[in-house]
Amino acid sequence: MTPRARRAVFSVIVFFSICAVVGTVLQRRVGAQSSEDESELRDSLKSFTNVYALVERNYAEPITGDRADAAIYDGAIPGMLQVLDPHSHFYDPKAYALMRENQRGHYGGVGMVIQEQNGKVYVRTPYENTPSYRAGIHPGDIIAAVDGKSTDGWSSDQVAKALKGDKGTHVQVTVIRYGQAKPLVFDLVRDEIPHPSVDLKYEIRPGIGYIHLTEFQETTGQEMRDAINSFGNLKGLLLDLRDNPGGLLSQAVDVCDHLLAKGQTIVTQRGRAYPDQNYVATHGNGGKTFPIVVLVNRDTASAAEIVSGALQDHDRALIVGETTFGKGLVQTVYNLSENTGLALTTYHYYTPSGRLIQRNYAGLSLYDYYNHAGALPADSSNREVKLTDSGRTVYGGGGITPDEKIEPPKSNRLQDELVYKDVFFHFAPEYVANHTVDKNFQVDDAVMADFKKYLTSQGIDFTDADINGVSDWLKANIKQQIVTIESGQLQGLRVMAEWDPMIQKALTYLPEAQALEDHAHKVEEEKAVARNSSTTTPQ
Repeated sequence: MTPRARRAVFSVIVFFSICAVVGTVLQRRVGAQSSEDESELRDSLKSFTNVYALVERNYAEPITGDRADAAIYDGAIPGMLQVLDPHSHFYDPKAYALMRENQRGHYGGVGMVIQEQNGKVYVRTPYENTPSYRAGIHPGDIIAAVDGKSTDGWSSDQVAKALKGDKGTHVQVTVIRYGQAKPLVFDLVRDEIPHPSVDLKYEIRPGIGYIHLTEFQETTGQEMRDAINSFGNLKGLLLDLRDNPGGLLSQAVDVCDHLLAKGQTIVTQRGRAYPDQNYVATHGNGGKTFPIVVLVNRDTASAAEIVSGALQDHDRALIVGETTFGKGLVQTVYNLSENTGLALTTYHYYTPSGRLIQRNYAGLSLYDYYNHAGALPADSSNREVKLTDSGRTVYGGGGITPDEKIEPPKSNRLQDELVYKDVFFHFAPEYVANHTVDKNFQVDDAVMADFKKYLTSQGIDFTDADINGVSDWLKANIKQQIVTIESGQLQGLRVMAEWDPMIQKALTYLPEAQALEDHAHKVEEEKAVARNSSTTTPQ
């Protein structure tokens, strides 16, 4: 069989494997299929086979292996799954490998984030304490060659593949750096690169811990425990879940287990294909409590909503920010042939108070759904109403509604243009090449003058009023990029956290979070007294 034929056959096998998985789940949902249903399914699959064969034989141009794969991977399979819901998803071999790598939280490589811009692959940032960071590779460096092979015309995926490899192996990386007359050559020894889900944790105020959690992967629960324990005698915690897309349900449960009391419900899964599952805190916080504020936004989703909902329903945390995304569908990942995978929705999840927070997706395209079209306002009268442990009103049916709303800063034309053109990222290497930067660096009038000259050189129009209106934002972004080059990614992230107005506003709600915690304890004590009274028999 020719390679082309083998690829085509493989694509069809994958398609039918997915049909078998979907069919099995649907059978479980509706019970045994009738002979008429099974006959219709066989006829539909036969029709698909006939259409595929007809296209393969008679299309105006030869269907190469890649195009044959695309017909299945990018056409038939997504089309079938999109009819079901927005979150059932097929992983081709490349996507499946990346998904598993992200879940594991580590990989073999040199430890840098790269990005393709204008036909060049830039180093976005080296992770600290990795081969690339220790060697002195900087954000803004252009990767010109890997192991002596020019990267001209390479995509960022191709460069990433060349950089990854087994721990202990060597890779030579040649970079072009602004201000250097010749390319710089680095001989790097690959290592096991951690990809932590907690990318920033520090004491943002005396006794107050700040944790930014980017996703839920296999290491998240342990990372959160380590982060909380690192603060010592914690007097308050700000947990930042903004833009967290979710991840592994097990890790959301693990995070909640460390913050809730033993025995408290965390989340319930209900489906028709499998038995319902109720997850509770099996270890608990051991009575160690402190006020918690959870900061969320419109792109806080899935597992991050499980955490937010559980902490809110048990009055364990004050949720602030924007109403979250509203993803209450749970996917089971099935491993298919040749390292492909299928994430198929098999459950709905419910918060402890019984809220289904899945947003309505009926009649919406994927574009509209993921861009929040049709989202319900927080005070919508047709949302389901539930109560927390202490009797506070919470809403379901469209994300987690915050207890206190914090609006994100609105951007203007200049800000949008600077972000779109990635101006701060490209300005910083030029500035560092021409100036001495120390640990006390601040963006003063001289730095702003250099920045204005750079904007003019890039053909970006601005007025003094434009600059003055967003000067704090400009200074924070300039400082972040320059500090990242000189002191590392973590210091750069801290610069933005110290400026971020949503973080600063969220911190002001810690006293309210403490009052919530105190009230929850009082209500629980009153319930305990009532229970004891009802079971006491007069003598």
